[in-house]
Amino acid sequence: MPSWIGAVILPLSGLLLSLPAGADVKARSCGEVRQAYGAKGFSLADIPFQEIAGEHLRICPQEYTCCTTEMEDKLSQQSKLEFENLVEETSHFVRTTFVSRHKKFDEFFRELLENAEKSLNDMFVRTYGMLYMQNSEVFQDLFTELKRYYTGGNVNLEEMLNDFWARLLERMFQLINPQYHFSEDYLECVSKYTDQLKPFGDVPRKLKIQITRSFIAARTFVQGLTVGREVANRVSKVSPTPGCIRALMKMLYCPYCRGLPTVRPCNNYCLNVMKGCLANQADLDTEWNLFIDAMLLVAERLEGPFNIESVMDPIDVKISEAIMNMQENSMQVSAKVFQGCGQPKPAPALRSARSAPENFNTRFRPYNPEERPTTAAGTSLDRLVTDIKEKLKLSKKVWSALPYTICKDESVTAGTSNEEECWNGHSKARYLPEIMNDGLTNQINNPEVDVDITRPDTFIRQQIMALRVMTNKLKNAYNGNDVNFQDTSDESSGSGSGSGCMDDVCPTEFEFVTTEAPAVDPDRREVDSSAAQRGHSLLSCSLACTVLALQRLCR
Repeated sequence: MPSWIGAVILPLSGLLLSLPAGADVKARSCGEVRQAYGAKGFSLADIPFQEIAGEHLRICPQEYTCCTTEMEDKLSQQSKLEFENLVEETSHFVRTTFVSRHKKFDEFFRELLENAEKSLNDMFVRTYGMLYMQNSEVFQDLFTELKRYYTGGNVNLEEMLNDFWARLLERMFQLINPQYHFSEDYLECVSKYTDQLKPFGDVPRKLKIQITRSFIAARTFVQGLTVGREVANRVSKVSPTPGCIRALMKMLYCPYCRGLPTVRPCNNYCLNVMKGCLANQADLDTEWNLFIDAMLLVAERLEGPFNIESVMDPIDVKISEAIMNMQENSMQVSAKVFQGCGQPKPAPALRSARSAPENFNTRFRPYNPEERPTTAAGTSLDRLVTDIKEKLKLSKKVWSALPYTICKDESVTAGTSNEEECWNGHSKARYLPEIMNDGLTNQINNPEVDVDITRPDTFIRQQIMALRVMTNKLKNAYNGNDVNFQDTSDESSGSGSGSGCMDDVCPTEFEFVTTEAPAVDPDRREVDSSAAQRGHSLLSCSLACTVLALQRLCR
């Protein structure tokens, strides 16, 4: 009698059982299974040469089988590892998108700030010389605070900028009035007149609006990339439940136990298993899509009115223009300060007698475009934003699409074109049950995975909350509001309601819509390139006079 027949004799009943009708003769031998099992790196000592009775199996059908208990345990663990790898590989695109783009944007913004500070320092050293170097900490502190804000520091941009102009006024006021001695209390009184007298013209107001909105957008956008990166990294590392592991084993390796190692799962069968195993991930999709939409909105702001590159590149010119305004209005400013703060005491005779040499003359020479430091990686903000917008759009619905992406992999399933010759969980035949919808609650009747729909994954819920919080920040940034300091803004939302726009429509200019201040004049615009050029010519004509006045303290 052939040896395989003896393997199917029940010891108690003594009855000779035949193999199922239509079964391949090769299925009675475990040769193919041994080869496939060994190729996985497992020891062949675990596997029989021929099929054995399958009463010991806990997951696969308890029919004649090539699997021992040890094999079922090892293959079950193998299916878990393969599933984890599949999810990680399938989400690779979205993870690398956020990792690489966060790195690029962060490098760009940091280098942009460094270049702007270097540009201002070089220009002011060349233009104002020792006077600037003696007061350079005022400007260094400005950039230090801007960097601290960008990197997540607790900085109120508006208050910080107000403080910068107040400090600059104190320094300038002393330089244009060297014949007087000013105490600290007197200078504090002077700084209180910054808003009332507008000694620097309209530059501080415009620059505050531009810097505030552009920095809020830039910082929030990079924070959004950070959150997207962290959420994607965390969600891609799945921990399958016991019910999921059983379903994975049944789908991926029970064909081995039935002597069919080359038969792959049916596509729809795979979808039900993956939808059950990834039900919580699919529930992330709604909040993820809202987050992506908010990122895209802020990206549009970065391209348009909140473009931090267009604000920081000419900041040296704008501050120099403000200094010029101060010089032109010095007599009126001094008179009003003296009227409000009192007549200051005369300075010692030696100091008041100092004057600049008659032949001293300097000319302001702005950077040519080719002389300006190049931005990070030789790229521009517009190119970076265009690139990330394309990638963000592709990452929408990524979590609910995971089952479809995985089951589309020809190394996993037999594909949609082979619905008869595929593994349906019991045999090589068509898979009949309907496909479940996405999400946890829709898995109540999943025929393949035992899912407890009453216990949502707390880890996934934490990621949903993180996305919700970030989406709210992005929406505020889109409206020009910093959620950390809404209540302190006197030019954005006076009520701190989180919206600087009426009826969800924001103006295209660099202006805040306010609930307290009068309506914005229609001719307010940011300093354009032509204005900057006019500033250059005005500066070249008047800075000689400015420096003559400022130089007195250095004599």
